[in-house]
Order: sequence, then structure tokens, then C-alpha cells
Amino acid sequence: MSKLFKEYEGKLPISILAEIEEALPKGASESKIKKVLEKVYEEYENSSVDPGESVGLVSAESIGEPGTQMTLNTFHFAGVAEMNVTLGLPRIIEILDGRKVPKTPMTEIFLKKPYNQGKDIRKIAMLVKETKLDEVISEILINIVDSSIEVKIDQERAKSIGVTNATIQKAVSKEIKGFKIKEKEGAFILKSSKEKGLNEIYKAKEKIKGVFLKGVKGITQVLPIKRAEEFVIIAAGSNLSEILKLDFVDTSRTTTNDIHEIVKVLGIEAARAAIIDEVFKVIESQGLNVDIRHIMLASDTMTVNGVVKGITRYGVVSEKASVLARASFETPVKHIVNASLIGEKDNLNSVVENVMVNQPVPVGTGLPGLRIKLK
Repeated sequence: MSKLFKEYEGKLPISILAEIEEALPKGASESKIKKVLEKVYEEYENSSVDPGESVGLVSAESIGEPGTQMTLNTFHFAGVAEMNVTLGLPRIIEILDGRKVPKTPMTEIFLKKPYNQGKDIRKIAMLVKETKLDEVISEILINIVDSSIEVKIDQERAKSIGVTNATIQKAVSKEIKGFKIKEKEGAFILKSSKEKGLNEIYKAKEKIKGVFLKGVKGITQVLPIKRAEEFVIIAAGSNLSEILKLDFVDTSRTTTNDIHEIVKVLGIEAARAAIIDEVFKVIESQGLNVDIRHIMLASDTMTVNGVVKGITRYGVVSEKASVLARASFETPVKHIVNASLIGEKDNLNSVVENVMVNQPVPVGTGLPGLRIKLK
């Protein structure tokens, strides 16, 4: 049996051979296995691209046509007011444009055992969520005469979140400068060390509300959900580097929909995979069918230089060697003028340029203008 598989090692990818081996029923005869391998090889050969095939055009059409059918929708998580997820056409545009910040950043946090079985799941979710002082304040008062601010704490709420008065005092003194802090009967009094105007005190009061207490910065909402056999935390916001430091997080599967953050934390190969996953997820959720190889080509084009570049006039298009190809994509006059000034040449190697100058395009199975006798 292994001898049969060895025969096809150079012909079929290892992943396909492994899949066949897994799917074969136990005790299958050699002749049947041989037939299966032959059939798979035939299918594989038929699905490979002919030399000279204009793969870029085919991919553009294959992604563009279903994209036109897509609805402009955003998906809303039930029971969580602020947790919207951009889906459909807006999300595809966001990814392929290589936008720096997604409209609705989201993180999917996978957990290690036993937490992924539901143990302390709410407590774990609250450890991830960013907690600001505003959430535990019951009242905040300004004393104009003393130039002081009194912050009353809702002790029950603070206890339920797991925040102590010592934590609050430390966080406030770290972020609010120019005030002396003292605790008095479950409240904090911030007295200005020097005479301040009302405007400055009001600004300090607003700043106090945003003092960071615990959790992961940038994670504004958390929602534990059960997916198949395990619990996963869906979080609004993104801060992958900090989330991966948490000891209960499964670092091999946790991911964010912010492609540029993935580049910073995990590198360009991970970003390429993320673009493919994110686009495919959107297309699938819309009930459409696009071959993954078209998406892979778009993803490769965006990440080929080691950074994520959008398919826009500032990204991928700006790097094209051909003047006419750059000019065909928005702002034509600018490109033609710049090329004229430096005497740039266009070798008309691609499809767009030849269409523009009314010549046959260099694609198709007749691409090589050369005939040789193979021995």
C-alpha cells in the first residue's frame, strides 16, 4: 500500500495523499486503492492551470461577480448592544483595500482545557474585558472652593468585577497627575496640589472616568458562546499581542479580524492566511461559491512584498511595472505625465496594456511562440 502511495509522491501534493489515506476504508484492496489514486491524479491534472492562462482575470471575475450579488449587511450579536460585525460587501472591500483599521475589530479567543469546557467561563471573559473606572463610579462631584474632585465608588459593582480600592487608588495616581489622592469612607478625594481653574478640574474629572483598571486594553465587549463541543469568547475590539500573553488562551487558534495587527504579531505568512480565511468566511456566510484558489491569488498579490498592500492605486497598482496598467486604474493623466517626464518604457507584456493599444493579448495555450521536438 505504501508502495502505491510512493509512486504518486512527486505527482500529487502530500496533503492530498494524506487525505486519501485517511479516507480509505480499512482493508481496501490494492487494485481499488490504485483506481482511487488514478482517478484523483486525473482530477488533479484537469484542475491545474494551462500555461498562459490569464489567472488574474479569471480570479477578478470569479470574486467580482458574486461580490456584485452580495447584500450590504452587518451582522448583530443577539443580547450585546455594541457588538456588530461587518459582513458582506463592506467587509470584502475592507480586506481587499488593505484598510489599516477594520470598522468592527473582533477577536475570537479559544481557551485551553478545562476553561473551554465551560469552567469559570464568565470569570475568564471578565478577565479579558477592559474595565475602566467609569464602570465602578456611582457619583463624581466637583468642589469649586477646594479645587477638589470627589469620586464615590459603587463597592458592590467593584467587588463583582474583582477590583479593590487599592487597585483604584494605584491606577488613578498613575494616570492623573497634579492631584493628591486620599481615601475616605469608600470614596476618593482628589485635591489639586496647586491652584487650578475650573476648566482644568473639569478636564481632570473627564479623564478620571477613562482610567484603565484591569483586563486587556481595547477589548470593549466579551461574549462567551458554545461552538460545537467547546466554549469560545467572542470579543469586540482587538489587542492580539496582549491576549496571547494570557495563560488560559489557546495561542495556536486565537485570531483577530485585524489583518495589520496579525502582520505585527505573527508575521506576513499568517496575514496571508488570515486574508484568505476572512474573505472565504464572508463569501461562505452569503451562501456563495468561489473557488479558494482565486482568493489565494488575490491574497498572494497583496502580501508578496512582505507587507500588506491593498488592491488600490496606492497599494498593489502603484507597484506595477507597466505605465499603461497603472494608468488604466483611476488617475490616468498623473501616471502618463510622470512616465513622460522620465522617459519610461512599456514592454506591453500584460493583458491591460495590449487591450488599450488594440493588440492581441499574450494569453492562452498558444502563448509560447516556439516549437521544439522533445526526445
